[in-house]
Amino acid sequence: MPVSERQLAEFANEHAYRIPFDTSPRHLAGAGDARHVTHGLAAAGWGRTSDPLSAEIVLTSPDRRHSLQFDPQSATSAWWRLRAEPADTERGWYAEFGELVPAEVLGHLTDALIAPPPAQQQEPFNVLEAAGWTIDAEKAAVSPDGMCRIRQRHDSSGRDAWLWHVETCEPGYGTPMGPRIWHAWIDGQAPAHLVSAFITALAHDAPLQRGMFDRTAHHSVVQQPSPFTPRQVVEAHTARLNAVRAQARAARRTPQPKPRRATVKTGASRSTARR
Repeated sequence: MPVSERQLAEFANEHAYRIPFDTSPRHLAGAGDARHVTHGLAAAGWGRTSDPLSAEIVLTSPDRRHSLQFDPQSATSAWWRLRAEPADTERGWYAEFGELVPAEVLGHLTDALIAPPPAQQQEPFNVLEAAGWTIDAEKAAVSPDGMCRIRQRHDSSGRDAWLWHVETCEPGYGTPMGPRIWHAWIDGQAPAHLVSAFITALAHDAPLQRGMFDRTAHHSVVQQPSPFTPRQVVEAHTARLNAVRAQARAARRTPQPKPRRATVKTGASRSTARR
């Protein structure tokens, strides 16, 4: 299902008069435009398998193994649900994301899903520590402002895997964390490079662009006039779709190695790496 000229024109029209503001930190930037995710998958050949007249969108990969559900009317806190069905010797996996997860950050994960796994990748906790996050002894990382926490814990289902849990919360005012703003949960069976892509994008210090009146996740977010013009925002979106389309075509022509599952280094090894 390629992105049509009409869909691109609608995106351009909506952003043409939306003055962009650099917004940081990323975990407080708000949801942004969901089409950053849906357009990217459509450019890679994913098709809509849900009712075209429904607010719910379900996109399915060409091989029918992966699906992404976006439900803005969800009765739960999860608006995005990403599933992979079991295949041959690979187990299925599941991930979910709350309403205010930044679309650009989720887009990094879906871009990694449709691209070949990298030959090398950074360990997520090393990425977070380099970005100024605090790493504790309980397999958890806390953002510099204390409002986002990333934990890795053993899967209680009995499988030999470690799942990832991300929470952005209000300040606790005497407690570690206040009411939750948004969350992400990634199954321990998910490929490691997808977890790495999501966490690396979330911890990146580059601001995200939000319109003047766009909803952000919290009033403490920092916004400044962006050097990007509305036209440049649209051009960057179009260029990304072209790149995704070309990458997906190349991937379909090349046999892919099996992705690694998301694993964890022991606390001792992480400490050694930090030293």
